[in-house]
Amino acid sequence: MDNIPKRIREVIKDVYPYIKQLNPGQKVVVESGYLEDDSNYIIAIPTASGKTIIGVMAALQSIFKGGKAIYTAPLISIQNEKIAEFKKFEKHNIKVGKHPSSSDLSVMVFESFDSLTRFSWDSLKEINTLIIDEFHMIGEFTRGPTLECAITRAKIINPSIKIIALSATLNNIEEIKNWLNAKVVENDYRPVPLNKEVLNTEMFDSQNKNDVVVKITEKSINENSQILSFVSTRRFTESLAEYVGKKISKKLDDEEMKRFKEVSNKILDVPKAKGSNPTSTCLRLGECCENGTAFHHAGIFNEQREIIEEEFRKGNLLMISATPSLMYGVNLPSRSVVIRDYTRWTAQGLQAIPVFDYEQMSGRAGRPLYDDVGYSYLIAKSLDEAYELQDRYINGDIEDTTSKLIENKDAILRQIIAQIASNLSKNIDEIQNFFNKTFYGYQMMNDPYMKEFADISLKYEIENAIEFLIVNGIIQPTPEGLKVTKFGDLMAKSNYKVETAVKLKEYGNTIEYLDLNAVIYALSSTPDLPLISFKGKRSKDPVREKLSSVGLFTTNIGNTEATTVSLIEWINEKNEFEIENAYNVYSASTRRSAYESSILIKFFKDILEINGHYSYSQQLDILSARLYYGIKEDLIPLIIGIKHLGRKKARSLIKTFGNDLKPYNEKDFEKIEGIGSKLSKRIKDYVNS
Repeated sequence: MDNIPKRIREVIKDVYPYIKQLNPGQKVVVESGYLEDDSNYIIAIPTASGKTIIGVMAALQSIFKGGKAIYTAPLISIQNEKIAEFKKFEKHNIKVGKHPSSSDLSVMVFESFDSLTRFSWDSLKEINTLIIDEFHMIGEFTRGPTLECAITRAKIINPSIKIIALSATLNNIEEIKNWLNAKVVENDYRPVPLNKEVLNTEMFDSQNKNDVVVKITEKSINENSQILSFVSTRRFTESLAEYVGKKISKKLDDEEMKRFKEVSNKILDVPKAKGSNPTSTCLRLGECCENGTAFHHAGIFNEQREIIEEEFRKGNLLMISATPSLMYGVNLPSRSVVIRDYTRWTAQGLQAIPVFDYEQMSGRAGRPLYDDVGYSYLIAKSLDEAYELQDRYINGDIEDTTSKLIENKDAILRQIIAQIASNLSKNIDEIQNFFNKTFYGYQMMNDPYMKEFADISLKYEIENAIEFLIVNGIIQPTPEGLKVTKFGDLMAKSNYKVETAVKLKEYGNTIEYLDLNAVIYALSSTPDLPLISFKGKRSKDPVREKLSSVGLFTTNIGNTEATTVSLIEWINEKNEFEIENAYNVYSASTRRSAYESSILIKFFKDILEINGHYSYSQQLDILSARLYYGIKEDLIPLIIGIKHLGRKKARSLIKTFGNDLKPYNEKDFEKIEGIGSKLSKRIKDYVNS
C-alpha cells in the first residue's frame, strides 16, 4: 500500500479495513504507473481478483485532483451494489450518485452512460476518468453495441477522458488495446485458487446429473461451505433445488433446520405483505428453503431474490440453483460452483455455451474473505462426454471478443438516430465515419479478409437503415442534411427499441376507438415489455378463453398472451395468487411488467400526441395509473391521494363505507384490517381536503 498516494491510501484503509496490503495482481497494476499516467488502460485479471479496488483508486485519483469519475456496470443489480459500497466515500467529502451533474463519483449502467453521451455533453466534458466494469461484455449481443458506441462517442466529445477497462481475460487483447489506444496490464493471480474439474454421472453410478449435485452438496455440508448451481432454464432451477433439498434433508441437524425454516418464513411473508396468498411457486420455494436450498430466477418476487442473496451471504442457505444470468449478478460467496447444463436455448436452437461463459460461471467459486479455495465442477453424462468437455472448456481457449454491432439491427438504427439527433452526423458519410471509429469499424478495417469490402459493406448497412428510418418517419432529409422528426426525437430520448416505437406508432394509426385491453395486448407485443411466462406445459386454454372474453382473438398462445391476460387481471385487482392459479404463469413477474407497461403507455401517449391524436390522452393516463397500482378506475383518487393506503385496504374502505367517506371518523376507518391510527388520520385528512 506504500506506493499508493497517501490520500487514496487513507480512504481505502477506512472504507475497506480488511485490505491490509494489495495482492500481487493489484500490485502489478499500481506499479505499472497507471495512476499517474493519463493513458487509457485495460486491466485484465481473473474474476474475484480485486478489480473494483483498482477502479476505485483511479476514480479517487481524478476526484482528488478536482475532477469527476464515472463507474459503469452492465446491470442495475451491480449498480445498486456498487452505490451502496461507494456511499462510504461520502464521509471523505466525495459525492456518490447515479449522474455526474450531482456527483463526484457516478455509478451508471451502460444504457445510462450511453444516454449521457447523447444528450449531456456538458456533464460528459467534466469527466476525467471513465471506469468500465465487466468490459468484456462489449462482445455481448444485447448490451455490447450500446457500450461500444457510447465509448466511441465519449472519445469524440471528450478526447481527454481516461478510460480504465476492467475485464476478465481477453483473448484478442492486442486488437482491443489498439482500438482503445490503451496500455495493457495483465496478470493471472487469483487470491483464491480455483480448481476446475469435469465430473460425470458414471463416476457416481447414476444416470442423473442431479445426483452428482447432491454429492457435491453433501461434501459442502461437511466442509461448512456453500454452492452455486447453474442450469439452463427456470424450470430446471426449481426441480434441481427441490431434488437436492429432499435428498439432503435427512442430514440436517436441528439448528440448521431452525435457521432454514426462518428463511422459508421470510420467503412466504413476501406475498402476504403484498396482499396475496403465497403462490404455488412461492410455496415450492419455501419448501426448498426449509431444506437449505433455493432457486433464483426472474419468476419470483424481487424481494424473495434479495432474501435469498442476503441469507446465502449469511450462510443460511446451502445451495442456490440459478439460470446463467446470475453469473453477472451480485456478489455471492460460494466455495463451489456446479455447471450442470452446458447448453442453452438460443434463436438457433440448443447451443453449447461459449468458453467465456464457462469461465465467468466458474469464476464465481472461491470468493475472497470467504474461502481459501474454490471448486468449479462441470457435469457430463458419460466418460466420453467428460473428455470432450475437458478439451473444450478446461483446456480450450476462450473466444475472441468481437463486436456485435452490425448483427444487432436495433443497435444500428438507434445509434444512427442518436448521431443525427445529437447533431454529430448530418449525412451518410459522417455516420459512416462514426461507425468506422467503433470497435466494429476497427475490426473490419484491420481484418485482412474483410478490409477490402469493409467500406462497401458498412455503407450498404447504413443506407438500408436510413431508408428504413425515413420510410417510418423517424428521420427526414433536409437541405441542411439529415434531421430527426418529432417522432425520431422522441425515440432518441428514450431507451426503447426502434421496433417498439414503430409497432406502437402503427397500432396508433389503426385504432378507431381506444380498447384498453387491446392497448395492453399491443404493449405486450413489443420487445421492451418484460413478459410473464408460463410455468410449464399445462393447458393454455384459460388464457385463450380470457382473451376471447375481452374481444381479443389469436391462434398463437405464448408468453405475450400470458402477459396480456395477467395485466388485464391485475388492473381488475386480482392478486398474484389468483393470477398464477388461473393461468399457470410466473405471476410474481406481474408487478414488474405492470410497472414497465405503465411507463410504456406514456411513451405510446407521446407518440399519439406527436401524430395529432389527443383524444385518447386522458384514458391512457388512467390506464397507466391502473397498471402502476393494480386497481380499477374508481380507486385512483384514493390511492393517489392517501399515502401508503394500498389497493386492498382502499377496496375494503369502499366496500364497507361506500364512495362517500365524509360521514365517517377515524375510529370507523380503523375497523378495516390493516388500517391503524396514522393511516386513518391520513384518510380523514384526505376526505376533508
